[in-house]
Amino acid sequence: LWHTLRDLRRYPVTLTFLVAYLFYNDGIQTVIYAASVYGEKQLGFEKSTVLLAFLVVQFVGIGGALLFGGIAKGRGAYRVILVGLFVWLAVVVAGWLTPDENLPLFLALAVGIGIVLGGTQALSRSFYSQLIPRGREAEYFSRYQACERGTSWLGTLVFGVVHQLTDSYRPALLALMVLFVIGIAFLLRVDPKRGIEEAGNPLPRVV
Repeated sequence: LWHTLRDLRRYPVTLTFLVAYLFYNDGIQTVIYAASVYGEKQLGFEKSTVLLAFLVVQFVGIGGALLFGGIAKGRGAYRVILVGLFVWLAVVVAGWLTPDENLPLFLALAVGIGIVLGGTQALSRSFYSQLIPRGREAEYFSRYQACERGTSWLGTLVFGVVHQLTDSYRPALLALMVLFVIGIAFLLRVDPKRGIEEAGNPLPRVV
């Protein structure tokens, strides 16, 4: 672990991407966690309806991964991830604006989450694989997985604190935007071409 962390200093682009992922992935995971609470306690849906929405997310997520993967072939994984994070911001705002007990909009929101969830997660892993030295995938992906859990408490904390302060789940959901904004800010500092070259990997046709 310590050796890998020290070694990451040789790959500053990879390190910057991991920091970006640390924040925006926590935003994604917290939105998924908060969706059930938000749907049931804020929007007034039964648990069965919330479960249906989760099934929609899982089903659509498969298509979302394929869709984003196809777009990335022509536009590059980095750009598509960045666009996907802006879509996540739009999803959070849409959830904040969704009226209580409006089932069509709630299910439409589930479709939107499914599309962007499958896409951003699959492409993040694919892009990261281009930023790590060949032959050291196991140790570097262990750091990637650590980032998936490293700040898993932060989004939940933000959501809970804002709800306690406002006594409403709407501003609590909106507050999660800060995690995506921080993630985007770090991601904008990532130079994909430089990162791939520093790791000693061949440049893809579209970076």
